[in-house]
Amino acid sequence: MSKSEVTRRGVLKTGAVAGAGLAVPTIFTASSAAAYTNEPTGGTVTLGFNVPQTGPYADEGNDELLAQQLAVEHLNGEGDGGCLNTFTSKALKGNGILGKKVTFVTGDTQTKSDAARASAKSMIEKDGAIMINGGSSSGVAVAVQGLCQDAGVIFMAGLTHANDTTGKDRKANGFRHFFNAYMSGAALAPVLANEMGKDRRAYHLTADYNWGWTQEESIVASTEALGWETVNTVKTPLASTDFSSYIAPVLNSGADVLVLNHYGGNMVNSLTNAIQFGLLDKVVNGKDFKIVVPLYSELMAAGAGENIKGVLGSMNYNWQLQNEGSKQFVKSFGEKYGKPPSNSAQTCYAQTLLYADACERAGTFNPCGVVEALEGFEFDGLGNGKTLYRADDHQCFKDVLVVRGAQNPTNAYDTLEIVEITPVEQVSYAPNHPMFGGDEATLGSCNSGA
Repeated sequence: MSKSEVTRRGVLKTGAVAGAGLAVPTIFTASSAAAYTNEPTGGTVTLGFNVPQTGPYADEGNDELLAQQLAVEHLNGEGDGGCLNTFTSKALKGNGILGKKVTFVTGDTQTKSDAARASAKSMIEKDGAIMINGGSSSGVAVAVQGLCQDAGVIFMAGLTHANDTTGKDRKANGFRHFFNAYMSGAALAPVLANEMGKDRRAYHLTADYNWGWTQEESIVASTEALGWETVNTVKTPLASTDFSSYIAPVLNSGADVLVLNHYGGNMVNSLTNAIQFGLLDKVVNGKDFKIVVPLYSELMAAGAGENIKGVLGSMNYNWQLQNEGSKQFVKSFGEKYGKPPSNSAQTCYAQTLLYADACERAGTFNPCGVVEALEGFEFDGLGNGKTLYRADDHQCFKDVLVVRGAQNPTNAYDTLEIVEITPVEQVSYAPNHPMFGGDEATLGSCNSGA
């Protein structure tokens, strides 16, 4: 990006609103004394960690918060320094961000968009948060990203897997380190075809919000391209806890694969119900019945217990990776908390460090300077291997993991085994891909809130 483009981005008019229905609060209609929203004036800088502390994704949120707190310690020169020791960028010195000590405030998204927006708004307006990080729902991520765009602060997304986050709903002030639904489909489909064959009939149960919709679309497209037939797609409410009524029709559908486009507690419950119905003991169309969970996490695997044995899925990160960044993060997280990190923890830790590093390299907290520093940034040493923050859509591109529920886990934390590390080239796509909004999807202009 050119300096002139950054300057153009920085002149968004005071009070401009990028999303419908959100009035810009007084604090964001900056006075002449403020160069940008919540410009730090003292010896500290405040980050806002917005995670689900209650609701169906609360386990993920708790792990995110642990990782965020660890990142703050490392930024402030406390503990063993974590991935500051392995990060290929050497801008961070363990003396805060731009010499200011890092502090943080937290909010509870409740895995609800309205609650997440309210908590993020409070952290920005009342607590002076200059960056918001976290979340374990794409509905939440899209809502909070829009608010941060309007407010003039940076949003470093947490666990958000829907194509929309960096697709049709992409924003200049928003960045995503986590992979997406298209990438899951691109990584999983060849493995599914190799292990299950190309003549399969799939039945989808899908969480009824933007993540589930784009996950279903991605898996349907990638499997049908290899020869699979989609028998049915059924939406399920996010608040569901008993999926028995949704599982029963699968038995008479003629499907021989059940795809669970569910996450967190939803996936644990729907998979448990599927096992209770004996689906994995069935033979349909002359084939052993199979279940696929496109998006996995260690916390879900632990909750599902033995039910996940042999079940394939994909992940953004797994603590068993042996690159230097991963080993360092696992060591730091494990010594502090007594357990290995989940992939949601790793992505929030990485996002916090990436934001801080961008500020250091830009020499400013001004969001438009941070945007410039992150766009097109290539790095390594945070756990995923070589990674690119693409300038076109603010999506990270890196290798994707295909995993399977372990048949013989030796402890509570090796419930998933890595089947394949899919190279980034196999999961890449054009910024204007139809699943990501096509030619109509644009980032818009950076908003500094000034």
